[in-house]
Amino acid sequence: MELLKRALGLVVAGVVFFGLLGVYLTWAPDKPVEALTAKWAPPPSQFIALQGMQVHLRDEGPRDDPLPIVLLHGTSASLHTWEGWAEALRGQRRVIRMDLPGFALTGPNPENDYSIERYVAFVAALADQLGVQRFVLGGNSLGGQIAWATAVTHPQRVASLILVDASGYAFESAKTPIDVPIGFQMARIKPLAPLVENTLPRGLVEKSVKAVYGDPSKVTPPLVDLYYDMTLRAGNRKALVRRVEQGYTGDTQALGRLKVPTLILWGGRDRLIPLEFGERFARDIGGSKLVVFDDLGHVPHEEDPARTVAEVKRFLGM
Repeated sequence: MELLKRALGLVVAGVVFFGLLGVYLTWAPDKPVEALTAKWAPPPSQFIALQGMQVHLRDEGPRDDPLPIVLLHGTSASLHTWEGWAEALRGQRRVIRMDLPGFALTGPNPENDYSIERYVAFVAALADQLGVQRFVLGGNSLGGQIAWATAVTHPQRVASLILVDASGYAFESAKTPIDVPIGFQMARIKPLAPLVENTLPRGLVEKSVKAVYGDPSKVTPPLVDLYYDMTLRAGNRKALVRRVEQGYTGDTQALGRLKVPTLILWGGRDRLIPLEFGERFARDIGGSKLVVFDDLGHVPHEEDPARTVAEVKRFLGM
């Protein structure tokens, strides 16, 4: 019995030791935004004061465009996710993209409120500040949910809608198994919040990014560096925990009220928000068009910008 107690004691001590060692090795303090801007916010990036934040945005293309294209990224992403689309569109259209509150270089908002309603108000306020009354609005994942919610709330301002693997339907309603990246899973578990807010294994970031690509071999070290640094921006990990707490289920009953031309793009290999949700959006938004890319994942605009933006150009008559 005494020998058994000693053995158990050694096991517990070993678990504690290696657990503490793991925390030590993956401990990653926040990085101030000033330490990240030189690398990730060169021109044409700019920062504008809005709602108590310094919002990181890029506003490119002809200023006389009567219907600028506004693009909203998803959870833990940044305006860089739209780089391929911006490059293809800005020669003919004004393209506005920003880091949403709680993410990337914009960082947390003062109220710690990451509800969809708060994001909708942010999009409208940003458009007001830029002098944009009506616009084409596109979004991926969380950004897609913000986009359709903005179109519901401000139908007079949204001329066309582009949804890319958008969220909004209850995940629990999915018939297809959902594969949530491990970083998001950890953010959901309250006891793990201190761990999420203070540690960040680079391997975990890499695994999470690969999980949202249809072809994980396309995920490069520089892309992982981008997602890693944007997550480390001061306050973003606490904001992520709060954002996940507030959920991703929207008032999808309101989709039936949308009368705006809508293009729905979806990755057939999306394991986070499976294609069945894209098909539901197509049914619930009258007159919408669904285009599926069988080989792409949750971020098809980032994974294959040329092929996906070609559908956008056709939709917009470019």
